[in-house]
Amino acid sequence: MTPITNIDACVFDAYGTLFDFNSAAHGARDELGDAWQPLSDLWRQKQLQYTWLRGLGAHYADFWQVTGDALDFALATLKLNRPGLRNRLMALYLELDCYPEVPKVLGELKAAGLRLAILSNGSMPMLSAVVRRNGLEDLFDAVLSVEEVRTFKPHPSVYRLAPSRLGLEPEHICFLSSNAWDAFSAKAFGCRVLWCNRFGQQPEGIPALPDAEIETLAALPSHLGLGTGRS
Repeated sequence: MTPITNIDACVFDAYGTLFDFNSAAHGARDELGDAWQPLSDLWRQKQLQYTWLRGLGAHYADFWQVTGDALDFALATLKLNRPGLRNRLMALYLELDCYPEVPKVLGELKAAGLRLAILSNGSMPMLSAVVRRNGLEDLFDAVLSVEEVRTFKPHPSVYRLAPSRLGLEPEHICFLSSNAWDAFSAKAFGCRVLWCNRFGQQPEGIPALPDAEIETLAALPSHLGLGTGRS
């Protein structure tokens, strides 16, 4: 493994990369039973589809509305129209758990002098809620939402937010995402990219290849040469 060098900042996608979107439906498993995972899968699938469709059609709505619309579709499809369930699940989406390795990895990166940021489709209230719930407020130099450009990933204007806010050229930013389409698109924009392939996805057939693939963020420090002399 050849470390990625000349990196001054790490920028993370939020949902599926830092925060476990499955933890919302899992938190209601007492009510959902075995349906919690099918619901979570369909909710996430439609959530992403709606961002792409809204982006292509120039019909922007914030990620809270998109998430609610996707949940409505999933609940109706799976015939889970129970009183209070929608409100409960939406509230749980503001309390997502981070993945187990996240606090330690972020702390190590911060101690090494790297700047850290989130770049997400999420609205600022949504992102602030999950960052605060997981006690990560002091680790990030910036939390960036697509709200600023009123479209969604993978539009280049979204990725441009990171170098603009951090005052860095894209090649000095390492972008991390568990979503293959997001990782490939950030690489096409010009960032250095590690694809955190948590879900065993196949590579995408779209322009640009990430610099490397990792299974969890635990592998990130070694890919940046931390502990072996970073340049």
